[in-house]
Amino acid sequence: MKRGRIVAMSHPVAAPAPPLPDPPTAPAGPRRHRDDRRVAWLFLLPVLIGFAVFYLYPTIRGAWYSLTDYSLLNTPSYVGGRNYAALAHDAQFWNSMKVTALYVVLNIGSQTLLALGLAALMHRLTRSVVLRATLLLPWLVPNVTVGLLWMWLLDANLGFVNHLITALGFGNQGFLTSPTWAMPSIALINTWAYTGYTALLLYAGMLQIPQHLYESASLDGAGELRMFRRITLPLLRPVLALVLVVSLIGSFQIFDTVAVTTKGDPAGATRVIYFYIYQQAFAYFHMGYAASAAMVLVVILGLLTAVQMRLLRASRSDLN
Repeated sequence: MKRGRIVAMSHPVAAPAPPLPDPPTAPAGPRRHRDDRRVAWLFLLPVLIGFAVFYLYPTIRGAWYSLTDYSLLNTPSYVGGRNYAALAHDAQFWNSMKVTALYVVLNIGSQTLLALGLAALMHRLTRSVVLRATLLLPWLVPNVTVGLLWMWLLDANLGFVNHLITALGFGNQGFLTSPTWAMPSIALINTWAYTGYTALLLYAGMLQIPQHLYESASLDGAGELRMFRRITLPLLRPVLALVLVVSLIGSFQIFDTVAVTTKGDPAGATRVIYFYIYQQAFAYFHMGYAASAAMVLVVILGLLTAVQMRLLRASRSDLN
């Protein structure tokens, strides 16, 4: 023990080196924030080019044609506002707007109510992927195919629907040949096609609502209907506003179902504004007149969208 202690003392441990002084720091200056605007514009460039080529340029060209007397067989000649003056006194134009408005009310009303109900059931009862995929199937079918399918189903002589209602003791009905039933039938056809897609949009919005709000309301004794009115609908307003705006614009653009099933008949009961513009442009070759009707439709849709967004306060959410 003593010898080991002497050996240890004969080799003293070296003292630690003093720490190096810190390098001089540069004087603090203003921090430079990273500017990502150039990268953002680079990613937006393809979309902006597509918008300019397929939307902006045709809109400007259509506005110019609306001020001309033009058909596919002659060069455009400037006539000023003569086409718009003729539209103001065109009974068929105003009738097509009336028919379109009826379709919009029927389609959006039935589609939104059914979609809200389906979305609420999926949100509160089941979240099955199979159910969601099944609801989306009608939306994936092309509109022309949907029109042909329902034209056969609603046929007055051979249609399955008429065979069914006849078996139930009711009279045979010409759904697409009656002036009374033609437009409601077309509205219900498109309601069947688009309700599933609309329900999925609303369901996605419902998933953003905090679950603890429903749990607290349930502990307070609130039922499902009351929670839907007090929690779901107010917090779903931004998504619901988006759905209503998209549905409004899409409803005014109804064309293919009418072109396949009724072609604007009977007696103009289903001649919507898009089909009227198509007839003026490609059946009567009044391209300038059709362009003026299209410009009026653009203005009407812009005003209706602005009013709808304003009334629904789409930019505000009760979650904030």
